[in-house]
Amino acid sequence: MTSSRVDIILIRISEQRLYLLDEKDQVLVEYPVSTSLYGTGNQQDSYQTPLGLHRIKEKIGDGMPAGEVFIGRQPQGLLDDLIANNVGLSEDIITSRILWLEGLQAGINQGGDVDTYQRYIYIHGTVDEDSIGHPASHGCIRMRNQDVIDLYDRVDIGCAVNIID
Repeated sequence: MTSSRVDIILIRISEQRLYLLDEKDQVLVEYPVSTSLYGTGNQQDSYQTPLGLHRIKEKIGDGMPAGEVFIGRQPQGLLDDLIANNVGLSEDIITSRILWLEGLQAGINQGGDVDTYQRYIYIHGTVDEDSIGHPASHGCIRMRNQDVIDLYDRVDIGCAVNIID
């Protein structure tokens, strides 16, 4: 997808909400999310949600069905099939779509041991949709599967993402 849109994603940790804003800061759409159970922080291995200005570096999951499970960013199949085939799954199962974030602030969320991209921080779908609206993730921003598919289709690589308390 290529366009001249200047949409920005705003994630408010205190509200557990994600807002897609247009160039005039008008809310186009909003979604409930789940951020880290461990609060906010940018440190490697903290399992916290990083704060600050980011951008979408990569989009993963074009054309995959809702609920597709990703392991190492590779589609693996639907959850029930994976369970039936005894595929080892992590505690934090990633589904449907991945918007992989890259920090834009050197020393805050970019570079060294605070690098959002190297921490594999995503906006992604989850099998634990009941947790949406409450902190429950391991650092990423979880969304309901249909919501993350909708957001994925609305934004481009390079879209700004501002994560605030």
